[in-house]
Amino acid sequence: MVAKIKTYKKTFSSANILSIEVGTNTPCGGDAGHGGVTVFKLRNEGGTAWELRCNGIKKEDPEEITIELYGDTEADTFIQALEYALSILKSQRMLKMKAGS
Repeated sequence: MVAKIKTYKKTFSSANILSIEVGTNTPCGGDAGHGGVTVFKLRNEGGTAWELRCNGIKKEDPEEITIELYGDTEADTFIQALEYALSILKSQRMLKMKAGS
């Protein structure tokens, strides 16, 4: 299922280079049949050490990881999951930095 949606891309550089491309056309009024699509794409632009596991199968050093979700509630819950992940990651890094001081 492919829909044309506007996405935004940004590249972040440190010892590695990682880009993100995201976008959504939701809300579209319902489930996947209404045409709502949300795209989340990460791309290794250089030096990113990572691996991907899907259903327990490991893929080492993928060049790109794309997640597409279809439907309005899928976009809502994905945003909630990303916000939760962000809060946990920031909290853990802050605690680690404080412990190291």
